[in-house]
Amino acid sequence: MDFNLTTEQEAIRDAVARLCAEFSLDYWLEKDRHGGFPHDFHAALAGDGWLGICMPEEYGGAGLGVMEAALMVQAISASGAGMSGVSAIHMNIFGLNPVVKFGTDEQKRRILPPLIAGDEKACFAVTEPNTGLNTTRLKTFARREGDTYYLTGHKVWITTAQVTEKMLLLARTTPIDQVARPTDGLSLFYTDLDRRYIDVREIDKMGRKAVDSNELFIDALPVPAADLIGAEGEGFRNILHGMNPERVLAASAAVGLGRVALDRAATYANEREVFDRPIGKNQGIQHPLAACWMGLEAADLMVMKAASRYDQGLECGAEANAAKYLAGEAGFKACEASVLTHGGFGYAKEYHVERFFREAMLLRIAPISTQLIMCYIAERVLGLPKSY
Repeated sequence: MDFNLTTEQEAIRDAVARLCAEFSLDYWLEKDRHGGFPHDFHAALAGDGWLGICMPEEYGGAGLGVMEAALMVQAISASGAGMSGVSAIHMNIFGLNPVVKFGTDEQKRRILPPLIAGDEKACFAVTEPNTGLNTTRLKTFARREGDTYYLTGHKVWITTAQVTEKMLLLARTTPIDQVARPTDGLSLFYTDLDRRYIDVREIDKMGRKAVDSNELFIDALPVPAADLIGAEGEGFRNILHGMNPERVLAASAAVGLGRVALDRAATYANEREVFDRPIGKNQGIQHPLAACWMGLEAADLMVMKAASRYDQGLECGAEANAAKYLAGEAGFKACEASVLTHGGFGYAKEYHVERFFREAMLLRIAPISTQLIMCYIAERVLGLPKSY
């Protein structure tokens, strides 16, 4: 068992960190204040080929694994870009995995190269207001007439829908009362986000202002049958192939966010003097920061274990969920400790750590809540009865 990164993996991490260094903390502070998608950051990553890190080489990608993607995401987050930087590109890493696995060669040649090149952007439209994480109860319905589906429904918390041209959308194609199992009858589409049929309304939220979150009101959107990914009715099973990588990447982002917050806290504690001594001399400052370091390191080990198992084709649901839980908690605690270490200045935007703190909250909520992760571990690992 080797816990060291390979030379190639270290090179990936370092190259991404160098690119991110061109986008300063003040750049992200300005984005946090005024919003506006970080198009130049997205273009820089596309220009260096990072948007296709997990995509097959025959379609223009790098053909690497979730381990390498996790290292990339962590480097982006740890640069100070945080979730604003990560969320600007995360759809390219995990979201299109169902297309890679279940799309036809024609679909992959049509869909993947423009995303990898940065010429198109896509969003992931699954969640609905009244179903939340109970995905099998989606209400959005796709009615087929000949070679066209007509989609009508309501989606919520759809990231980057203000700036994307495409969307990966899950809809019901067979009414739930006509299927043998609730997971049946859901279908996956990759299609145009056509604003003639979709009203996109941005949600004003707590953090990550640079990357929009939205409600989508869809009214009879025509979707060619050629945009169906995989078999009709198999969409739920298809999107599962993106969920474990999503958890791993969210966890890696949380570790990166915690690390940049912890680094700023340690630097401040060494420099800030009160009562003629640096505050970092006080154990009341030292011990919380030391505990945060240990928490982040432990979470990172679970992230890498989950990523490694996924890349080897092994079952990794428990590890991916555990990584998301542990990293979300560790990242949040590190960001909280950083704000507290800065004292009153931690509340000031110019010190950046309050932004990290707000963004860290997201990683305790999405893409899955801490409570559902604990339910998963209790039921799937410990063999306890289902609680809901």
